[in-house]
Amino acid sequence: MIALAIAAVAALAQPKVVAVIPPQHRLVEGVASNGATIWASSVLDRQIIACAATCRTLATLPEGLHPLGIAWDWTRKLLWIAADCPDLPGVPKCSKGALVAIDATGKLRAAIAPKNDFHPGDVSVAQRGIFVSDSHNGLVYGLLPGRRELRAINRPGDGRSAQGTALAPDGVSVIVADYSRGIGRIDLKTTSTTWLPGSDGKLSGVDGLVRCGETFVGVYNGSAPGRILSIHVGQNSIEAVDLAKGVSLRDPTQISFDGKRLLVVANAGWEAAAKPNGSRSAGAPIVAIPLPAGCSR
Repeated sequence: MIALAIAAVAALAQPKVVAVIPPQHRLVEGVASNGATIWASSVLDRQIIACAATCRTLATLPEGLHPLGIAWDWTRKLLWIAADCPDLPGVPKCSKGALVAIDATGKLRAAIAPKNDFHPGDVSVAQRGIFVSDSHNGLVYGLLPGRRELRAINRPGDGRSAQGTALAPDGVSVIVADYSRGIGRIDLKTTSTTWLPGSDGKLSGVDGLVRCGETFVGVYNGSAPGRILSIHVGQNSIEAVDLAKGVSLRDPTQISFDGKRLLVVANAGWEAAAKPNGSRSAGAPIVAIPLPAGCSR
């Protein structure tokens, strides 16, 4: 199920499975943690699963809202959820999803959407705001201090399939992983996007993204098996390498950082979920990867 053959890599120990979402939750997309509880999003049944000693259903989202990417808000003590109606068998179509917030007890605290069509897929949280990406049109929206509405922080047409985002260390730009365009830097003041090539050209195929100190960590699932990449973002380019050589994951999607470890959804279940009668015989593992040197929240 998970290939975890590891070469000798300085400062990295063996990754391990720290939770398994039961197989009745056929599609597991997002993961988040506050260091004590691990949350995962069960897409098809609209549930947020909470795992500590065991896993249980914490909340079920309103009809029509299916949870995808999730992120824990350390400042506001909320779990933010990118919720939509993905194009999957049994999921009714909709014109708009929402950015949803629940508290640690599962109580719904907010559901926000812009006026235009909105199909969010991933979300990230920083003290300076919440950022949510639309994979349908490449827009990234921000819920920024002093505002009660979501506004696009980049320009229409700049991106094509926005995925993971993370506020850069400078606090004035957001790094976005666009599945088609590659890795870009969005200027929060001007809304312009600078696409950052690597040594081999654009780095397309990155899904989940998180900042870990001065470095970014991305989930590459553009081809099988998936890999976890350490991405150094320079002024005009990026440098991406395997975080741990020899570590490969089946169908990885999202990633989170809870201050002491990186958590990755492995074997999410997208292939089976795309089939009308698809099922899974084993649960979705949440894999913990020890932090590389220099990683801090």
